[in-house]
Amino acid sequence: MISDYRSDPFSEIEVDLCIIGAGPAGITIARRFLGGSVTVCVLESGGTGAETTSQMLCEGSSIGQASFNAANCRMRAFGGSTNVWGGGCIPLSNLDLEARHWVPHSGWPLSYEQLQPFYSRARSLLKIDGHDFGEGSFHTPPARKPPSFDEDKLINRNFVLSPVYFAETYGDDLKRAPNIQVFLHVNALELESCPDARSVRQVRVSSLHGQRGIVRAKQYVLAGGGIENARLLLLSDSVATAGLGNDHDLVGRYFMDHPSGTLGTLTTGAPESVTRAYNRKGGKGIAPAFPELCLSEPAQRENRLLSGRVRPIAVEGPVPRGLAALRGLRKALRKPTRDDSMALEGKIHTGTGMAGSDEPQPARTIGSLALDIGVGLGDIARAMLRKKAGKPAVETERVDVVGFFEQAPNPDSRITLGREVDALGQRKVCIDWRLTSLDWHTYRTAAAVFGSELARACNGHFQLQPWLASGRDESPQIQGTAHHIGTTRMAEHPRQGVVDLNSRVHGMSNLYVAGSSVFPTGGWAFPTFTLVSMSLRLADHLVLLL
Repeated sequence: MISDYRSDPFSEIEVDLCIIGAGPAGITIARRFLGGSVTVCVLESGGTGAETTSQMLCEGSSIGQASFNAANCRMRAFGGSTNVWGGGCIPLSNLDLEARHWVPHSGWPLSYEQLQPFYSRARSLLKIDGHDFGEGSFHTPPARKPPSFDEDKLINRNFVLSPVYFAETYGDDLKRAPNIQVFLHVNALELESCPDARSVRQVRVSSLHGQRGIVRAKQYVLAGGGIENARLLLLSDSVATAGLGNDHDLVGRYFMDHPSGTLGTLTTGAPESVTRAYNRKGGKGIAPAFPELCLSEPAQRENRLLSGRVRPIAVEGPVPRGLAALRGLRKALRKPTRDDSMALEGKIHTGTGMAGSDEPQPARTIGSLALDIGVGLGDIARAMLRKKAGKPAVETERVDVVGFFEQAPNPDSRITLGREVDALGQRKVCIDWRLTSLDWHTYRTAAAVFGSELARACNGHFQLQPWLASGRDESPQIQGTAHHIGTTRMAEHPRQGVVDLNSRVHGMSNLYVAGSSVFPTGGWAFPTFTLVSMSLRLADHLVLLL
């Protein structure tokens, strides 16, 4: 059943399992109990889509080296940020999971071999089960064959685009399940613990309309994302004054994202030779595979680098009038698709956040667009001839080399509570997003490697961006990709992490954390495939307990 807490409130309920957050992690875990005897309550702060009032609860301050807009990098709604995600799925590699001697605080307490069975099961949930995979890549041939590079420097790895939007795909399953109750527009205010702060006894909840209630459960799972998981643990301070699970001041620390920025520009007479294969359009089937150009493992080891990838993006020159009108008419007539949504990956290159938008353009009538099409038929014919020859419709002005990188685990990069409060009276987050010398070393060295290899492949010239000049660490021209990692990291020992190997909060008997906040490192990989796999692993553990 799915209910709206504003119109169907409760004062107290008691269940076997309480899941806080209905994003991919929360929905994955809830589905594991479909139709069984275990009673499950899922608490979701938002509604069925983006809402301004709910999104305002994400607001916070930023005090780090790089600016970070807390309100525009995640979505409070049933389905979480998978309502707007790009669908990219790829497994982590062995190197991503290793304790690398040149990367302080690296290393998972789990191996790839231990994750592999859950990766295999996650394919079905993400409807990509027709694709075989190995560590760090899918085996499916990409839509277009990419150029080859020196494998001691660069390697192409394949990812798959999942067609799954979790709310849309699995909402009906939860709605029909007699043992599962999903409440929308209900916010967890605090995990109230027993006097010894070693177990959760109940969760206090509230709506923005003032309804308040209590949820009691045998087991609790935080599945609110990398920022909100840490925030709720810190807010739960009525017994443990530093917050639950925070005996060693680790909650909120090691906050990571996948920093992204333009590394440089390629000028070449043959831009299609290095851009066409990495264009995400034109794939076959509902779950196509595409390549990503990545730093090879030998290059990472030899140069002591974090992992990273680039996408060479063709930047169009001036668009002829007739073609611009045809594009405008098509956009006006077609229904919205994934590419027109607020897909996080799609917004990276425009410099906007999840809730942002491109510079607004004056609205044009279909009639005026049709008139321009008639005048510009020659433009359209020339564009069609270019496409028939395997070239883009508009001549490429330049190629931007955009990098996406792993971030070094850094205890000083963290989520804390600020002084300002939200509409519920809860302290807002304060984000201190910091880079290390290893991050800067990776950007500069990787930019040189990617740039030189791409220039060689297209017989072009690579120009490094000024922000990467040696000795200029003050103003990194990067932004996040809304992949929030590490604030409740997994470790065998409580002095090294917040949760244990089963994702249970150290020192707590009935509190678990799901999602990428438990990742000790993130590699460069899109996190959802690993996040779902880890959620399946946690669900199996909870089944044994309940």
